Amino acid sequence: MTRKKRRLYMLLLALAGLGTATALTLTAFEENVAFFFSPSDLVTKPPGDKRVRVGGLVEGGSVVKVDDGVSTRFTITDTAHSVTITTDRPLPDLFREGQGVLVEGRLGADGVFVASEVLAKHDEKYMPKEVADALKASGQFKPELPGKPVYEAGK
Repeated sequence: MTRKKRRLYMLLLALAGLGTATALTLTAFEENVAFFFSPSDLVTKPPGDKRVRVGGLVEGGSVVKVDDGVSTRFTITDTAHSVTITTDRPLPDLFREGQGVLVEGRLGADGVFVASEVLAKHDEKYMPKEVADALKASGQFKPELPGKPVYEAGK
């Protein structure tokens, strides 16, 4: 084998290794990516079996403990549409009706969203940007500081 062929084989081997590393990295990222949907987005363009985040306000009177004592069922809304959420995880201490919430999970075939994680608004000045944007789009957004978006209040 000549030096030229050996160099070519080494270059091809290095490129194959780089391609494999890139493919593995992208696959790992794909498993951890969760796109944001509002309840209206879920109704108009369901995500299928992909893991997504859904944000909105917990509807009053919708929080119900299921008979098994572990699961909780509630409804979140962006005032245009509502989505029923069920989870078997403990709810955060700040979770309550009328509160902003962000849930992550999958939409079931029956239209019920199965949440693997529930995040509640952590103080009166913060709201995830995606939730604030969805509420603005629905016309229900009420900023707490005049002239400053809620998700920038801590800056």
